[in-house]
Amino acid sequence: MKTITLNVKGTSQSQWSTFILELNLMKKAWKRYGVGVELKTPSVNKIISQGTNIGYKQAKPKKTKPHHMLSIFGK
Repeated sequence: MKTITLNVKGTSQSQWSTFILELNLMKKAWKRYGVGVELKTPSVNKIISQGTNIGYKQAKPKKTKPHHMLSIFGK
């Protein structure tokens, strides 16, 4: 295991949240290559869950058109 320590100074709260979310995206992208990344910081799970939430309006299922074959052959 290799360890890297990042000391981030001078960031606002929104910049910090964005920074954590970008690191999480990198973590997900590298996972498919067999690289396991662990993020350790206070409230990391809360930041990621709120930052990756799609919201209520976008979470509604899309209405789909009936399949054209159903109108010809029924069920």
